[in-house]
Order: sequence, then structure tokens, then C-alpha cells
Amino acid sequence: MSIYKRGGKYWYKFMWQAKLVRESTKQGNDKVARQMEAAHRTSLARGEVGLRDKEPAPTLADFAGKQFLPWAEATFAAKVKTVRWYRNSTRRLLEYSRMRDAQLSEINGELIAAYIAQRQARGLQITSINRELQVLRRMLRLAVEWGVMERTAKVRLLPGERHREFVLSSDEEARYLAAAPEPLASIAAVLADTGMRPDECFRLRWEFVTWVNGRHGILLVTYGKTAAARRVLPMTLRVRAILEARWEAAGGPLEGWVWPSATTSGHMESSSLKRQHGRALRLSGVRHFVLYSFRHTFLTRLGASGCDVWTLARIAGHSSIAISAHYVHPDEDVVMRAMDRLPSGHSNEAGHRTGHSNEAQDGDIGVNRSNTIGYGGHRKPCCWP
Repeated sequence: MSIYKRGGKYWYKFMWQAKLVRESTKQGNDKVARQMEAAHRTSLARGEVGLRDKEPAPTLADFAGKQFLPWAEATFAAKVKTVRWYRNSTRRLLEYSRMRDAQLSEINGELIAAYIAQRQARGLQITSINRELQVLRRMLRLAVEWGVMERTAKVRLLPGERHREFVLSSDEEARYLAAAPEPLASIAAVLADTGMRPDECFRLRWEFVTWVNGRHGILLVTYGKTAAARRVLPMTLRVRAILEARWEAAGGPLEGWVWPSATTSGHMESSSLKRQHGRALRLSGVRHFVLYSFRHTFLTRLGASGCDVWTLARIAGHSSIAISAHYVHPDEDVVMRAMDRLPSGHSNEAGHRTGHSNEAQDGDIGVNRSNTIGYGGHRKPCCWP
């Protein structure tokens, strides 16, 4: 019996009367899949069934409306922006009639190339087109995983995409912050000193700010792209001064958004700062960049300071050190110092110090000397992991 797994579901295939029979069992259990294959063979041998005509694959429009978008809304119910991204990208895909009316099995490299050509003719940037292609690729892969079709064409992204890799110099950062109005100036400074993603900063709450731990206080990031994004970050003196001033101006709240705003979410959003950001760029004379560039700038500076990739990954909230490795470029001196710390192969004498102090150092991430967390100047039992 010949079964194989594709997209988490088992398929079977065999030859019958010189014709290939290939079907999805829509099961994730290999024993059940073998039983279904055996039952199909037996039915064919007894003449109880004939060779089944393959059901035509649904059109992209039908699959998107009946299966894909409901899946996206259920899977990412707590992530409004993600659901909106799937909806908008799907809508743009369906605006192209050839793509909308094509059966999933008919979507091939030629059709994808035609879609790309018409999007480029409308003046769209490579970045925008690639986001739509990512949704198309996810849609087709799910169709295979769910047994709607057996295989799909490869969806390749366009090269030459502009990434958010702009690094601000110290002078550019100072000019921008001097030109930026509030609250943009404060938010930008916090991003530059913590490396948080803009959304993580916007969702910061007073419950997760403590003034008593570490050297200058710490922040707990509870929201992010992955589980690794949940992390503790130490505050710099500048960040502490900014947040302390906001906390005192707000009346010393024990809870609530650090950056409240009259938006649907109740907190600041990237769209809320577009005008302020554009004005700050014009006044400062700094070439165009996005707020996310402050994170890239922070991590680049951290890597250049000699921070190892493991620590950088923890601070950045990266799910893989492969991402963090882009920021770490040790030179020859750093490599030699690391080698010097290793124990000698002919002696047990110093080189690497194996003894570790039981004393936690001030400023260590996550250090809690009193096992308490300060909320707005108050002290409460620590319940963080």
C-alpha cells in the first residue's frame, strides 16, 4: 500500500486498470489512511465503485470566501491588524479577474507572472506586491494541506524589496528628536533606547513598568509577534525620565495605557503619528525612514558594542538567533579576546573562570532583589515568570 503525507494529511495512490488513483484521506492518522486505501481497493475489485472522477478544484474566489478568510479570522481573532492584512491582500488578489475566476489547480507560474505585471503597471512597489504574493502562497499551501488539491505552483517573491534597514547616526537621531513634537519625541526616544517594536511600545501599560528593579527600572513587554517577544527590558536614564514624567503628569496611575489615544484600541497607533513623523523629517533634514528604523538602529549599535548573539536575541525578542546574527559582526580583536578566556589545553590555570558569583548584579535583566514589583511607586508581590 502506498500512502504519503502532504500538508499534515495522508494521501494514497495506486494503479488500477492502467489508471492512477490518487486521493486525500483528509486524515492525519496513518493507520486510518491505510484502512481507507484498502477499502477503496476492495470496492474497486468487487465492482462496487468505478474510478472516481476528480472533483474540480474551487476557484480562488470560492476558496477565499468560504474557507481561507474564515480560517484567518478564527486563527488570528486577537490580532486585528493581521486579519485586516489578510482581508485587504485577498481583496486585491480577487480584483484581477483572471486570478479570481481561476481554479486553484489552474494557478501556475504564468498566471502569477501576469498578476505581477498588471500590479506593476499600476505603479505598485515591490514591497506591496510581495505582501500580496505572500497571502496567495499561504492560501495555496493551505489548500494542499486541507486536501483541496494535491500540489501547487511555487509562488516566488520579487527581488529588490526595500527593507527597513536604515540606521540613524547619533547626529541624525539628535536632530530628529529635537524637531519631533510630543508624544512622538518621547516615543522615538524610548524606541531608540530599548529596541522595542513600535507596536510593543504603543501597547505598554503602567502595570508592567517598575521603578525599583535593576539600575533605573524595568519594562515588561507582554505583546509581540512571537512567544519570544515576551521579555523584560531594563530602562536607561532617558527612558526612565520620560516615563516618570508621563506617570506623574497622569496622576500616578496604577494601570492603563502609557500612550493613551482616541483610537479604537485606546492607545497610540502608527497611523496616529504619521503627520508628526513627516513634519519631524522635514524640519530635521534627515532622509526618510520609518519608526521601525529606531529598533534596527538600536540593535545595530548593540551588535557593534560587542554584545553576543544570544543576549542580543533575548533583548530583541527574536525567535531565532539566525535573525540576531545579522547584527553581530565580531572583529579580530573580539575573537582573540574570546579565545584568551578559554582554559589552556596544558594547564588548569586561569583563562576561563568557572566560578560564578551568587550575587546578582544590578542592571541584570529580570533581576528582582526584593521579589517585588513597583507599580507607579508602589510595591506589590511579583507574579512575573
